[in-house]
Amino acid sequence: MAGNVWEWCADWFLPKYYRTSPTDSPQGPTIGQGRVMRGGSYLCHDSYCNRYRVAARTFNTPESSSGNLGFRTVALT
Repeated sequence: MAGNVWEWCADWFLPKYYRTSPTDSPQGPTIGQGRVMRGGSYLCHDSYCNRYRVAARTFNTPESSSGNLGFRTVALT
């Protein structure tokens, strides 16, 4: 998953949300600055990007698109 494409997630982005969120199955904030993207992409390089990890998190507006954005699927059990 890491290093392929940034993956869109359903969560809204709030920088400090996980400092106070539930530790078991946090649902994400109901408002935010944009939608969460996780994982990093093939455009990241060690010289300017330390985002090669699955938990890496950033955001963008929901209508954004580019060649290094995909989506993350979730299976509810």
